[in-house]
Amino acid sequence: MRKPALYSPSHRAGSSQTDERAAPAAEPEPAPAPAPAGRVRRFRQASARAASSPRVMWSAMALLAALLAASVWQAGVGGPKALTQKDIDAAVLRTLTTQNLPSRAARAAEKIRPAVVRVMSYAKNSEGKEVEQGVGTGVVITDKGIILTNLHVVQTALSVKVVYADGSESPATVTGAQPQNDLAVLQAQIIPDDLIAATMRSTNDLVSGEEVVAVGFPFGIGPSVSSGVISGFDRAFKSPEGVQEIGNLIQFDAAANPGNSGGPLVTMDGEVIGVVTGILNPTSHRTFVGIGFAVPIESAASAAGLPPF
Repeated sequence: MRKPALYSPSHRAGSSQTDERAAPAAEPEPAPAPAPAGRVRRFRQASARAASSPRVMWSAMALLAALLAASVWQAGVGGPKALTQKDIDAAVLRTLTTQNLPSRAARAAEKIRPAVVRVMSYAKNSEGKEVEQGVGTGVVITDKGIILTNLHVVQTALSVKVVYADGSESPATVTGAQPQNDLAVLQAQIIPDDLIAATMRSTNDLVSGEEVVAVGFPFGIGPSVSSGVISGFDRAFKSPEGVQEIGNLIQFDAAANPGNSGGPLVTMDGEVIGVVTGILNPTSHRTFVGIGFAVPIESAASAAGLPPF
């Protein structure tokens, strides 16, 4: 059974309510360890002597008390030692210094990777043969095979094919477009049973300087991962090939190049906040100089008829 689109709310709104939980019952103290066999034999001998003489009986009782005290002391010494904060800090430090933990960017990329697809567009050449026209990126937003990408990636294509993260392929059709935001909606015709959709997250509480990751196929290479920060909001951009200016964009500095178009811009939680749409370069070269733009996910999802927030 297919699932609807996944949305993640803002992560900054903390709850003012506190949970009252019953204090856990105290654990029973461990029973004292049994006395060794040798001590038991001595106790029996003392008990036998005590039956024939009161003096021996008092001596046996004194011996018994001493044996019990020794047993309790031995159990206390050999029992489990309570952990201190110093022990915990030492264990954490040892883990950090002896193991290579994945970075936040690596964890974000791993989470979004199953939902990232290669988008390949085809056109006919001068001989009438269908050839590959270009490569872009798309992101799966529902496990029914709905994919967001850039309109300029597929606009002039005669046919479109998507390649999933597991290497399987599917023809795709353009089912919607939002030209003012350079967005297109694709519907894959072959849908893997285990297709994973991305989680979309509101941009309302994001601020400049927050870390982000871009995943895509720059120059057809990939999936490739780059990381950076959000540089600003409400930016405007017009590509050298375009005549229309796009507004309300997220500016970021994670490396992006031709082929990244249509790919997801995600938080360190691996949640999509935008669709990469262009890069700014004051020269004629289509290479990254540190300024990229993404359409906020609120606009991108509405292109598919899924306003999430």
